[in-house]
Amino acid sequence: MSAASFDVSRPAAAPPVGLLLAAGAGRRLGRGPKALLLLRGVPLVEHVARALREGGCAEVVVVTGAGDERVGSVVDGMPWARTEQNPRWREGMGTSLRTGLAAIAPGRDVLVTPVDRPGMCAAEVARVLAAHRPGGITAAAHREASGGLRRGHPVLFDAAWTAAAAEAAHADVGARDLLRARRDHVQLVDCTDLDDGADLDLPEDLWRLDVRG
Repeated sequence: MSAASFDVSRPAAAPPVGLLLAAGAGRRLGRGPKALLLLRGVPLVEHVARALREGGCAEVVVVTGAGDERVGSVVDGMPWARTEQNPRWREGMGTSLRTGLAAIAPGRDVLVTPVDRPGMCAAEVARVLAAHRPGGITAAAHREASGGLRRGHPVLFDAAWTAAAAEAAHADVGARDLLRARRDHVQLVDCTDLDDGADLDLPEDLWRLDVRG
C-alpha cells in the first residue's frame, strides 16, 4: 500500500505510540527547559505525557535534550513512558522528530506533539485517534478569528507515513514541510472546544501556566 492511499478495509491497528518532543532549552522563555515548567504544580512533560497516555496511546516516547537528567527523572515515574536522548537537540526540533521515530518500531502509528502545549488534554488526543482513517494523517485543529481552522498538534501519522516524516524533518520545522506538501492527505479534527492550540514561545505566554518554580 502506498503512503498516499487510504485503506479503510485494513484491520484496526494497534494503539499508536505517543511521541513527545521535549528536548528544547526554552531560551526565548528565559526559564530553562520547557519540559520542566510547572503547570498547576506538575511538570509540563508529565502533563502532556499523561494526556497522550490517557487519550489512548499505548506508550509514550519522550525525546530529551536540554535538562536530560532532570526530565528523565520525571519520566521515570511513569512506567508506560521512556526517554530517548537526542544528542543533536541544539540543531532544532527536526532532529528530535528523527530521534523519536527511529526509536519506535516500524509498522506503528505515531502521535506526535511538542511539549510546550499546556492546553493538551486526553479528550483532544482521543478525538484525533477516533477520527483517524487508516493510511492517512490526522491532526488536531483550532478555529481562528477568521473562522478558518489552523492545523496544530497532536498529529497522528499512520505507519505508512512515519518514514516520510523522518525524511522531511530538518532544522526547527519537524514534519511541517511534509504536512504542507501532502495536505490533501491530512484530515483536520476541530478541537477548538477542548483547547485553543496555543504553545509557549515567549515570556508573555507564561500566563498560561501556574508557574511555581
